[in-house]
Amino acid sequence: MQPNLQFWKIYLDTCCLSRLLDPPTQVRLIEEAQVIRRILIHFLRSHWYWISSKIVVDEVEQTPDLGKRIQVETWLNLAHQIVIVGAKEIARGRQLESLGFKEQDALHIACAESSKADIFLTTDDRLLRRAQRYQTRLYIRVENPVTWLEEVTESGHFRDDRS
Repeated sequence: MQPNLQFWKIYLDTCCLSRLLDPPTQVRLIEEAQVIRRILIHFLRSHWYWISSKIVVDEVEQTPDLGKRIQVETWLNLAHQIVIVGAKEIARGRQLESLGFKEQDALHIACAESSKADIFLTTDDRLLRRAQRYQTRLYIRVENPVTWLEEVTESGHFRDDRS
């Protein structure tokens, strides 16, 4: 019998998608890319729900390397939901900017919150540190994909189809 599988609604920021194309020069980069690939597989199998946003789309469109941009756009087309930035997200983004979040990071968080995502995943250490500092002021948990996947695997909220 397989463990219970929680249906996660996951927001991946642009850093997560870009990590898949980073050169595997450090253990951390390799681990993060492997975990993000596993998460994408669960999206493809409809085990989990992938939430993205117009902010991610806009950031990807600004990728100077055409090959990388096309690859990330291909993955992004698989997202189950793209949150459009409206007045609610802009207002929330401004609140988050007042806490010191960069504008784009604030909008990512605002989009994840408004979409009712369960978790916001990022590989951006600066964003993670600030989110940790202000976790009581956020309406979503912000975590590194490796840390999060280890946690849900250990807690029994994850089914790995390789077993």
